[in-house]
Amino acid sequence: MDIQPDNKAAEDLNFHSFQLHDDLLAGIEAMNFRKPTPIQQAAIPVILKQHDLIACAQTGTGKTAAYVLPLLDKISHARHDHTSTLVLVPTRELAKQIDDQIAGFAYFVSATSIAIYGGNKGESWDQQKNAITSGADIIIATPGRLIAHMNMGYVKFDKLDYLVLDEADKMLDMGFMPDLLRIVSQLPANRQTLMFSATMPPKIRELARKILKEPTEINLAISKPAEGIDQRMYLTYDKQKPKLIEHLLKDITVQSMIVFTSRKSAVNDIVRILQKMGHKAEGITSDRTQDEREATLQGFRNKQFQILVATDIMSRGIDIDNISHILNYDVPQDAEDYIHRIGRTARASTTGTAITFINEKDQVRVKRIERLIEREIPKLENPEEVGPGPAFEPNKHREDDRTRSKSRKKTVRKPGGTETRPAASTVSKERKPRRTQPKANAENNPDRPKEPYKPKQRFNKERGANAAEQSSSSETSQPVTSND
Repeated sequence: MDIQPDNKAAEDLNFHSFQLHDDLLAGIEAMNFRKPTPIQQAAIPVILKQHDLIACAQTGTGKTAAYVLPLLDKISHARHDHTSTLVLVPTRELAKQIDDQIAGFAYFVSATSIAIYGGNKGESWDQQKNAITSGADIIIATPGRLIAHMNMGYVKFDKLDYLVLDEADKMLDMGFMPDLLRIVSQLPANRQTLMFSATMPPKIRELARKILKEPTEINLAISKPAEGIDQRMYLTYDKQKPKLIEHLLKDITVQSMIVFTSRKSAVNDIVRILQKMGHKAEGITSDRTQDEREATLQGFRNKQFQILVATDIMSRGIDIDNISHILNYDVPQDAEDYIHRIGRTARASTTGTAITFINEKDQVRVKRIERLIEREIPKLENPEEVGPGPAFEPNKHREDDRTRSKSRKKTVRKPGGTETRPAASTVSKERKPRRTQPKANAENNPDRPKEPYKPKQRFNKERGANAAEQSSSSETSQPVTSND
């Protein structure tokens, strides 16, 4: 069954309309939640009726509360003596934020929760173990960390009632499918399963078929950015980006900005560029400890610095309001990640600006993004002081990518490494014939016992065996030097 929210019927709908527990309603009011969002309007009744659910809604639509509220209602009525709910998420930040939100909603409800993730201090492991063994009502976990606890033998989910997969598409993108299936195999078959995803690719459908039972499906404007986002793109070369960002920051009023990059190694470089310009900026990557990451995010929330530089993996784990600008220092590889990046601004019906830098190599990705969001994004030329950038010719660069791809395939494995040769069409006729890869023989067989190394003599028809021996002798007599 496929459900689409009825906006007319939802005009007078409020959280009291769902007949939730009075203690839970008190928590909702304390959290200053007044009117349910479309995903909450559609999902809460389905979950309360005990149906499995697969819901597609983008980041920032209130989908966390869409499953947390009905599950807390069930817990408040049932008074479980065991862990009733397991929520699986892709990142530490998302686990922490869901745990914080549950704590707020459940302030007047006798429900306990804990976020289980890696990257923290040793005592956190013991705290997580105690919560698991004592039966915390709700466990929010990253798959890898939960598997680590399961390997110790004390995790018992045989009485689990509810399983939630949040950001399911991101978990699959990060390679968590085997971990998810292993975790699900340890859960009781008689349970309610809820899956939330920002996109609905075939792999999500495949996972849903494996773990859901006759699910209700909810689709909310799949992968469409909020209407309040002013999207614009600049055609620029990589070497022009520092000067371009300096020019833009002079002309716009930034309350708070997130700069996204696809390369973790580029985060610190961008931070240094911004700090050199006089801006207060900090970076956050998965390499940092959880305490460092939380301190950086808290500083950004508290306006201690104006600009946060982050990678794509953080685009679904940053839940901060009032972000006025998003700057994509490069175009993300996946079109869906573009949605998540710019979804950090214009939240809760506000407005915001999303700026993207496009070099000549990223233009093909832009076309994929435009097909996904079903609109063309304005492409602006560099300011005069920055200098002209590349022309927007995505078809040309697509052909260049294909040529490079073919060229990369033509490699020769040598004893000292791999040699890459250009495509055949670019090889000059005057060049010597290419050497072919040596045929596999018994000496290359990994199963064969190793023998003492014996230097091989290479015979060349022109030079003869003696020349080869002299060459070998002269090479071995040379002292070894290093440039390191």
